[in-house]
Amino acid sequence: MKFYWKRAVILLFAAAFLDSAGIASAQEAPLNLSINDAVKLAVEKNLDVKAELYNPAMAEADIRRNMGIYDTLLNALTSYNNSTTLPPNFFISGATTNRQQTLQFNAGASQLVQTGGTVGLAFNNTWNNSNADQAGILSNYYQSDITLNFTQPLLKNLGKEATELNINVARFAKEGTLDRFKTKLSDTVAQVRNECFKLYSLREDLEVKKTSLALARKILSDTQGQVKAGVLPAMEILNAEFGVATREKDVIDAERAVKDEMDVLRVLLQLDNGRDIVITDQPTRENYPVAEEDALSRAFAERPELLSQRATVKTDELQMRVTRNRTLPDLSLNSSVSLTGLDKSYNRDLERVGSGDFPVWGIGLQLTYPLGNQTAKNDYIKSKLLLEQTKTQLQSMESSIANEVKTAIRALQSSYKQLEVTDRGRAFAEARLDAFIKKNKVGLATTKDVLDVENNLVTAKGDQIKAVTDYNNAITQLWRSTGEILDKQGIKVSDKEGDSLYDKSRTN
Repeated sequence: MKFYWKRAVILLFAAAFLDSAGIASAQEAPLNLSINDAVKLAVEKNLDVKAELYNPAMAEADIRRNMGIYDTLLNALTSYNNSTTLPPNFFISGATTNRQQTLQFNAGASQLVQTGGTVGLAFNNTWNNSNADQAGILSNYYQSDITLNFTQPLLKNLGKEATELNINVARFAKEGTLDRFKTKLSDTVAQVRNECFKLYSLREDLEVKKTSLALARKILSDTQGQVKAGVLPAMEILNAEFGVATREKDVIDAERAVKDEMDVLRVLLQLDNGRDIVITDQPTRENYPVAEEDALSRAFAERPELLSQRATVKTDELQMRVTRNRTLPDLSLNSSVSLTGLDKSYNRDLERVGSGDFPVWGIGLQLTYPLGNQTAKNDYIKSKLLLEQTKTQLQSMESSIANEVKTAIRALQSSYKQLEVTDRGRAFAEARLDAFIKKNKVGLATTKDVLDVENNLVTAKGDQIKAVTDYNNAITQLWRSTGEILDKQGIKVSDKEGDSLYDKSRTN
């Protein structure tokens, strides 16, 4: 019984161990990723992309801050003044001192309008109390008025464009931040695609190295048999062993390169686990036709760097127009109308204000103009120079992008031709190796000859893998240079990107 009980316990522990081992092996299963999956992860998790998204959010805050010029400005004032003074005729007549109390409580509001003018409404109240006893003069009374005033610039700073300069500059700045975000996103997507193809090629290269090692080991075994049979000299074993050792090193280096590349992808995609990454997509070998004129048109229309620079041009054009307006004389229209009241009783005072029997109104013009006006004139000159500089930078960028597109097209065409060349090179290398193996078996080729020819085959296979990878990278670079890489990957960037970060910060 004890034997069977111990056996049952052992079986239970074994089953538990196997289950845990199965779980561990399941956890170590490779992570299969398609190119689209990897790009999606990068868009959602890449830290550089996330960091860039804060710029449109901060630009939105700048827009909202500058729109604050249209916030209604409320004001309130209360003050109390108590004075005791000597009258001018004190030393002649011996009159008593003047005592006066004044209490003010005023409230008002002002509002900027799009034309650059300001509308204001004020409700002013004053209580006066003095020891004056002259006939017909009140010594204790309330005085109130409701005043509506309007000030409008007629030349300098006239109009919506001048009034909303900072608002529009902030809007153009947000356009620029969104375009820069697209640039960062495009660069990241291109990098992810390239790194995925690189990992694919490194895995393929590792398999080539492993195949080469297996063949070298077989050659070593065959050589040992031939030496034993007296067909080859004993020195050939050393050549075969050296070939095996060299290829073992190549395998170790290739395995390290695969692991290093997986770490690069883990950082790009923010993958926490240490599972192996396997790219499931096969690089394309299909011809990708492209017309240079169409590619250039797309680049000039869609490259985010160009769009960002054009937003800067629009900003500078706006600022130039406003600075030109500010060289004009400062001529303002000032107008106001008031309803007033005065009485011993505050209620009666307010009734007189409301009756409208005591209106006060006025209108006038105010002109201000500095002689020479050097500040405004040189601000305008500087803005014109800045605009010319920005337009020149735009032309330079267009030229560089055109050259980039043409270079990408040539690289695409060249890499496509390399596919067929490397295919033929591999076929020739395989045929040569087969021939040298047959010669070696009959003693017409040394082991070193076979290993050298086999090494040529490894190089040919590597060239073939590199050609396929270069061709797919060339397609990626073409998409990046024409600005269509986001559309090709199904990624849409809206004008509201980053607003969620702004809303989140505003509510916290």
